[in-house]
Amino acid sequence: MYFENLCKRLSALPEVESIALGGSRAGDRHDEKSDYDLYIYEERPLSEEERLRILQECCSYIELGNHFWELEDNCTLKDGIDIDILHRNLDSFSKEIASVVDAHNAHNGYTTCMWHNLLHSKILFDRRGRFRKLQEKYTVPYPAQLKKNIIERNMRLLSGNLPSYDKQIIKALTRNDVVSVNHRTAAYMESYFDIIFAMNELTHPGEKRMVQIALGQAHTLPDNFEESLSSLYQDLFAHPQNVERDLAILTENLRACLDALT
Repeated sequence: MYFENLCKRLSALPEVESIALGGSRAGDRHDEKSDYDLYIYEERPLSEEERLRILQECCSYIELGNHFWELEDNCTLKDGIDIDILHRNLDSFSKEIASVVDAHNAHNGYTTCMWHNLLHSKILFDRRGRFRKLQEKYTVPYPAQLKKNIIERNMRLLSGNLPSYDKQIIKALTRNDVVSVNHRTAAYMESYFDIIFAMNELTHPGEKRMVQIALGQAHTLPDNFEESLSSLYQDLFAHPQNVERDLAILTENLRACLDALT
């Protein structure tokens, strides 16, 4: 009830062009306590006063105007369910998608997350149908050049260059710099999974459940995919002498998988 009322009140504002539901709530992987990820596409930014007035009607807790990644209002609805409300401009969002899908620009991990977000969002309100048209425009086969660019860029980040993540992790381990070890391992995984999804021509689903999604949807995976990941994480701080070997296995198995596809 509170979620539906919130969407109804937001859709009545003239600044709001489209409203889309993302995350698990947009599909079939949610339960009654799953959070809401709500995307508000605005022609002009809504004022904090306007947002607060509406949120106070539907939410028991409000963090207004967080801007850690995107502009967000992070709240708890009065029924106890958390909701993340992200405020976007559809033109800017469209340009971001075009940079990846049309211009084939690869990132350091998570390259196709916004494309995935577009394709898998459930439209709740679309004043002039522009969001639906954007979905239709980018419901296209995975571009071969984008796949190539993601793999090439991120394989170089994994290994083979002076600043590659494997070298940084080993250096941090020798210094017993556990914070840096954790940071660079996370970066390694960002690039590793960007390659996994790209080589399978899957858009990147984001940072949650990547292993399970890869196992369920990828048509090809490196040998000992789960086991190799588990070995690395078990060894990182308990058996650091094994980490260099673990990274080499992960990287070489991934490279062998890529070679088998060509």
